[in-house]
Amino acid sequence: MTEQTKSFKPSLGLFDATMIVAGSMIGSGIFIVSADMLKDVGSAGWMLAVWVITGFMTLTAALSYGELSAMFPKAGGQYVYLKEAFNPLVGFLYGWSFFAVIQTGTIAAVAVGFAKFAGYFFPALAWEDINTFPFLGLKVHYAQLVGIALIVLLTFINTKGIQAGKIIQTIFTSTKLLSLFGLIIFGFFAFKSDIWNANWQDAWTMKHLTKAANGAINIETLLTGAALGAIASAMVGSIFSSDAWNNVTFIAGEVKNPKRNIGLSLFFGTLIVTAIYILINVVYLATVPLNELAFAKDNRVALNAAEAIFGDIGTKTIAVMIMISTFGCNNGLILAGARVYHTMANDKLFFKQAGTLNKNAVPEWALWIQCIMACALCLSGKYGNLLDMVSFVVVFFYALTIAGIFILRKKRPDAERPYKAFGYPVLPIIYILLAIAFCLLLLIYKPDYAVWGLIITLAGIPLYYIAISNKKND
Repeated sequence: MTEQTKSFKPSLGLFDATMIVAGSMIGSGIFIVSADMLKDVGSAGWMLAVWVITGFMTLTAALSYGELSAMFPKAGGQYVYLKEAFNPLVGFLYGWSFFAVIQTGTIAAVAVGFAKFAGYFFPALAWEDINTFPFLGLKVHYAQLVGIALIVLLTFINTKGIQAGKIIQTIFTSTKLLSLFGLIIFGFFAFKSDIWNANWQDAWTMKHLTKAANGAINIETLLTGAALGAIASAMVGSIFSSDAWNNVTFIAGEVKNPKRNIGLSLFFGTLIVTAIYILINVVYLATVPLNELAFAKDNRVALNAAEAIFGDIGTKTIAVMIMISTFGCNNGLILAGARVYHTMANDKLFFKQAGTLNKNAVPEWALWIQCIMACALCLSGKYGNLLDMVSFVVVFFYALTIAGIFILRKKRPDAERPYKAFGYPVLPIIYILLAIAFCLLLLIYKPDYAVWGLIITLAGIPLYYIAISNKKND
């Protein structure tokens, strides 16, 4: 092991932190999830409404987290907030879920997404059975190997110090933001009024869309209860696409003036991405018929839109955009995630080695253990299912964390609060109510999401007590 340093080095400014927020949020989701969302809600109005609801929730949560990040301006983010507001067990359950699937599963999914779209240029990466081989009883695809190689590469780069990760994040996030703005601008120039008007006919009747074997599209109008379930189901896609906005809080120890810059970066980053997501979906609806969006091949709605805007070159244009997007997204996820395990290790609730920093003042061991877990999920091929399973848990922990603001104001009324949650108590309460509604609707209408997510989380309880027992024996 290299020579250790005692603390993180603050070297990220407001712009860098904002790029981490935006870069961690924008992966492959915005290019594909609108297809399944349309199948769930069946209309242009309700699809955009779901994106607006998700955007409102994301912005509200980000503004609320500003208070917590200013109170606890150190590495660990949400893990620290939950531990301080509730108790170490609640913090650990979040940290365990984060390691078991939330962060590592997202890293795996985004990495393989990068490889899949590279298949447009390298046929061996096309997602077909001929590009697979057996390995330890698994059917491994060459794209999965490329995904693993990407994770290993970005992990290695990030062991060389925060500056290396910062440069990659700034370059790739700036590039994909400019690319997305370009797609929006050209999309408005390519606006097709006949398609737009057709897509907005009967825009507020919620329907469930399915495709029969003969290609016919079946339409089922949804009543109130089923309609609420459809909204929750559609939000799984928009929440996945908007998640990871809080990653910057995990690296607070490396941000200059964190009491100010963490909160501002959360606001600016989430605002930029929310605006982009809504405008991109407007472009989809202005260029491609509704049914073609809902049943786009492999759900690649952005590809359909790009073909409508740019012609034949659209496919490769989108492929390049998604490769840039996923590369930068994974860098932000890898950079930030390891700081949570580092903080947990210092609390003696994770592998001891994860609590050390290398000569470059980064948690190298934590980066590599995260890499191993993410690569294992790449090989399993089950990362997509795992992400679906924890949608319930992710939103539940966000709601719990925001509830922590109320608890901390009671427990520590005199604590320094350089920044206070915007709209308190109204906006935080609205977020908590929306989050509870989302979780309850998933429990009722898609119980597998919630049940398996809970199983993964609750599996951390015996692990916590094992860690506590070992801590006492030290």
